[in-house]
Amino acid sequence: MRDAVTGHPWRTVAAALALAVVVLVLLWDWNWFKGPVERAVEARTGRSFEIGGDLDVDLGRVTTIRAGELRLGNAPWSKQPTMASTDQLELRIEPFALLFQRELRIPLIRLASPDVRLETGPEGGGNWDFGMASDGGKPPRLQRIWIENGHLQFTDAAKKTDIDIKVASRKPKKPGNAPPVALDGGGHWAGNRFTLEGVAESPLELQATDKPYRIDLRAAAGATRAHARGTLVNPFRLRDFDLRMALSGKNLEDLYPLLGLALPPTPPYALDGRFTRDDDTWHYDGFTGKVGDSDLSGSASVKTGGKRPFLRANLVSKRLDFDDLAGFIGDAPQAGGAESTNPELAALAAQRKASPRLLPDTPYALEKLRAMDADVRLKAQRINAPSLPLDDMDAHLTLDAGLLRLDPLNFGVAGGDIRSNIRMDAREKTIRTRADITARGLNLGELFPDAKLTDDAIGRIGGHVAITGTGNSIARMLGSANGDIALGMGRGQISNLLMELAGIDIYESLKFLIGKDHKVPIRCAFGDFGVKGGLMTSRALAFDTTDTIIVGEGTVNLRDETLDLLLKPRPKDRSILTLRSPLVVGGTFKDPSFRPDFKRLGLRGALAVALGSIAPPAALLATIELGGGEDSNCGGQYAK
Repeated sequence: MRDAVTGHPWRTVAAALALAVVVLVLLWDWNWFKGPVERAVEARTGRSFEIGGDLDVDLGRVTTIRAGELRLGNAPWSKQPTMASTDQLELRIEPFALLFQRELRIPLIRLASPDVRLETGPEGGGNWDFGMASDGGKPPRLQRIWIENGHLQFTDAAKKTDIDIKVASRKPKKPGNAPPVALDGGGHWAGNRFTLEGVAESPLELQATDKPYRIDLRAAAGATRAHARGTLVNPFRLRDFDLRMALSGKNLEDLYPLLGLALPPTPPYALDGRFTRDDDTWHYDGFTGKVGDSDLSGSASVKTGGKRPFLRANLVSKRLDFDDLAGFIGDAPQAGGAESTNPELAALAAQRKASPRLLPDTPYALEKLRAMDADVRLKAQRINAPSLPLDDMDAHLTLDAGLLRLDPLNFGVAGGDIRSNIRMDAREKTIRTRADITARGLNLGELFPDAKLTDDAIGRIGGHVAITGTGNSIARMLGSANGDIALGMGRGQISNLLMELAGIDIYESLKFLIGKDHKVPIRCAFGDFGVKGGLMTSRALAFDTTDTIIVGEGTVNLRDETLDLLLKPRPKDRSILTLRSPLVVGGTFKDPSFRPDFKRLGLRGALAVALGSIAPPAALLATIELGGGEDSNCGGQYAK
């Protein structure tokens, strides 16, 4: 060996150099490179960068670089000095690909306790924008990233949004795939507290801003829950995405502080549909679900970027539970039993039940009516309302800068229809309302589903309501109403027992109760009221049958919710044991009373006792009705 080396001097030099390289590699302190690396990163990013721990390199076909206590400075406008830090970085690269193919390949990045703060700037953009121009070379090829005990923060002060979540890598389902990350945390969205958990693809996928990034996340804000699964493109800007979104909560009204959508109070809801974005329009298409006890499906979109969000929706309910709409008029759906409700609405329902008033007096929130614009169509194919003869509904609501229109608001009722046009102007401090309502072809027998005496009634009812009012609740609008209300009916028939009871004809009523009721033809009926300052005053009121004609007069006070009507039955037949006297309709809307005029009825009773003291048969004379009522000519033009 000595001869070989001494015989070839160049071999001696090569051996010495090789030994020196080995010793250099073994004893080299890679920390010498910390300064040059820090300066290179600072020059490239424009941010401060420091390596506070050791720098070490294991050379090989896949070279491993390890560095401890790294810190990257934040954008100059940020109040936080650090944008990102990590306790330990392990970076694996392929040096031969870099030397011979000019391509940076990174098989693995491993981060221990990384902490990243992302935030939007005061003039738009974010601290992740480094302003680096492309050098025209190939971008790095990152294959895998593994995160242990990561921490991610996102702040958008202008939108009162901050997110603080823990991040940790999970083992991929398929070998060779980039490990996904588990997320768990929360923060504030538009100033409202929320929590977030779920799984997202590897953060490496974020570098390809034009490729979908898959997520499966669940968020909760109070009682509102959202489950998003699908793909996003450029998640930090939320420009394009295609997600399935399940949305549920106890009240759609709760979405106002979260999304700026001014929706009415509702019972609990659960919806699921496709959630996408097209420029500044957010779409929720093909959703299905329930609101309260009603099914609901359709599509909705919200356009942002204007003075106000613009909601457009096309909704369909195959079976609408009518009291689920109570929130639209400031009322609450029924509570108890199998009815769907929430604590707030249940409390309101209990309050309304205890109140002597019937008309809802919950004021509309003017700021909500002015907060967004809308164009919403709702069709109900069938309505569930046990105490009301409602068949279906077609409503078209528009809202423009506080001006709300319901045109039309149509209901199928008792085999006929009620067509409405409602205008509410909430652009000033007090809402000004105008209502134009027309009823046609309502079947008398179906109007009172709970009254057996009207089961076999026949006749078509029509009418017209044209009123205006001011006030910020339904009760105040009606309490200040001015206009006209008219109701009419053409020919039909009704239970004779009902007519006799209305006149307190004892003999005839007992006869039908013991025997069998029969039908009495109706010639016509009509009620015409003038309305001023919430007081309805009768101009004409009559109900004409072949048996009896009833004429009336009086007032209905929409402001005080009281009734004061006097109905005067005039029989066209002769009957004994009759105590026919004027019938007073009084009380309140919630607790009406029907009683005879006791002064006149008492006089007849006293007369009967006086006559009876002489001879019992003569006592019957005071109860004999000789008839004499004439047919009224009230017409049936409102019941076509």
